[in-house]
Amino acid sequence: MLQLKLMKSLWGMTGALEQQFSQIAEAGYDGIEADPPLNSAKEFEQLLKKYNFEYIAQIHTQDDHIASFAEQVKRAASFNPIMIVSHSAKDSMSIENQYVFFEKALALEKEIGIPIAHETHRGRAMFTPWHTAILLNEFKELKLTADFSHWCCVCESLLENHDKELEIAIERAIHIHGRIGYSGGPQVPHPLAPEYNLERKRHEDWWLKICNQREKTGASYITFTPEYGPSPDYMHTIPFTNMPVTDLWEVCRTMGQNFKLLFQEGGR
Repeated sequence: MLQLKLMKSLWGMTGALEQQFSQIAEAGYDGIEADPPLNSAKEFEQLLKKYNFEYIAQIHTQDDHIASFAEQVKRAASFNPIMIVSHSAKDSMSIENQYVFFEKALALEKEIGIPIAHETHRGRAMFTPWHTAILLNEFKELKLTADFSHWCCVCESLLENHDKELEIAIERAIHIHGRIGYSGGPQVPHPLAPEYNLERKRHEDWWLKICNQREKTGASYITFTPEYGPSPDYMHTIPFTNMPVTDLWEVCRTMGQNFKLLFQEGGR
């Protein structure tokens, strides 16, 4: 039976690393998702062991994207993650250069033996459903981190006209970033706000389909990170005050627990 593993992103968290890990453990998460630390690497590894956390490493390619990818992947691998999530290449790269990038990315993934899930993210190679479908059809081994909130923003819709592209993306997704987008942006103010019921149900349907697909392939688990983002780029703020409209920690906890209940109730 498929197991759901709830991961907590360190994005937007503050305070000492020990404090962050303790808070995450007390909330019942199974692990963390974060960039490999540039400093405090030893403390980071010790805390992973202390709290018996799974670790998903996140990387972000830049400049020379192939060289950047290789360097970051090798460093991330040294922390023994169960997966690497990659913000890969650029939307502005030619399709030919993207093909070269993903060919080399797949070769390195095979070499290190750790799954690499390329994120559906604005500004990156997989910034739209149709372009992602082209890449997935070209490279049968490519895997995704599904963050369809970005596609809602880019396409200014709930992707009603992209069923075929969503189908192949769902087939290849091995990790879920649980954030609810809408036609005007990548993050609704609160995932349980009734005015966004349509958006929430749409995203939950996609997430449950990914879970079903993972179960069909014989996977033992699916990882889910309720990846709500902080202000000012993601979290809405009250005008003239810059005060966030809600608490980031509570929103992530609510989103994770809500999906966990849906998963357990057999929604898939």
